[in-house]
Amino acid sequence: MPEPLFLKQYLKIANNGLPSRAGLLKRIPVVFNEDSGEEELWKIHDEHMGKYRKCKRRIYCFNEEISQAKAEKSLLDLKIRIAERVIGNCHLCRRRCGVDRNRGEKGFCRLTDTSRYAAEFLHMGEEPELVPSHTIFFTGCVFSCVCCQNWDISMHPERGREIGPVELARKIDQMRFKGARNLNLVTPTPHLNNMLKIIREISVNTPVVWNSNMYHSPEAGKLLEGVVDVFLADLKYGNNECALKYSKAGRYMETVASNLKFASSDAEILIRHLVLPGHLDCCTRKVVDWTSRNIPETRFNLMFQYRPEYLACRYPGIDRCLSRQETEKAIAMVKEAGLKDVLL
Repeated sequence: MPEPLFLKQYLKIANNGLPSRAGLLKRIPVVFNEDSGEEELWKIHDEHMGKYRKCKRRIYCFNEEISQAKAEKSLLDLKIRIAERVIGNCHLCRRRCGVDRNRGEKGFCRLTDTSRYAAEFLHMGEEPELVPSHTIFFTGCVFSCVCCQNWDISMHPERGREIGPVELARKIDQMRFKGARNLNLVTPTPHLNNMLKIIREISVNTPVVWNSNMYHSPEAGKLLEGVVDVFLADLKYGNNECALKYSKAGRYMETVASNLKFASSDAEILIRHLVLPGHLDCCTRKVVDWTSRNIPETRFNLMFQYRPEYLACRYPGIDRCLSRQETEKAIAMVKEAGLKDVLL
């Protein structure tokens, strides 16, 4: 398997040739009042993110040495405090439910301020450059996909084991020593407040992979800058109609397009597109063309593992597997688009 054209920074971090982005955040000191309002905290955040960008440029582009001393109160701590404020009027995802999750209220994802995970293990079935990947599956989701292959945990946020950030961070440290190339957080968006706390407690240098549908809010996107090394984006649809019909996700294209463009300004991108039967022209072609035009420097994984799960039997058209002709047509679309780094 040839080395990918992109993901170069990720590979250096995985091989301890560079510090992770979160490792940089932990070393940038910030002074802030825990009781300050969200607007004031954002102001401080935006000022200090300029320091992060300069620091990353010096280290990633010019190979300068990084100070090993962690700040007593860091930029990552500030992001955590802001995330706690955000879920108090929750707008972590595009739905912007506005519920107070700190007080036990629940919005679309049905999560409060606590998080649970259903499984964590060294995953050997991911993209070659990610394997072995320390993959953690979190319960709940900001989508409601009728064909979800993980519906037993995505639709049941109450299942699994409650997260203790320190305890889980120690497992992540151990898995890194056992050979994990990364930390792969699956369905992390509604758990952002707790993801940041886990990452703060990690003591090893490991790249963070944000394995999501990219349906987060602009505020969540700002919090993720400097935290994520690779956005593993599940780009499902090529239009708003299909996204609303099959995932109850309104304004899908403008949301994920904006988030992917912003994410690519800091981190590296690996896009997955699962080809849906009967949706090559309305979804696959548009996803491929959009990627080629907007973020061509990305690793693109065209996937053919679709199977009709969960409620798919109720939706004619996606109640079957792909045909050989559809597979061949999807491959031709990718080749025609001229994407440079494709995994088939």
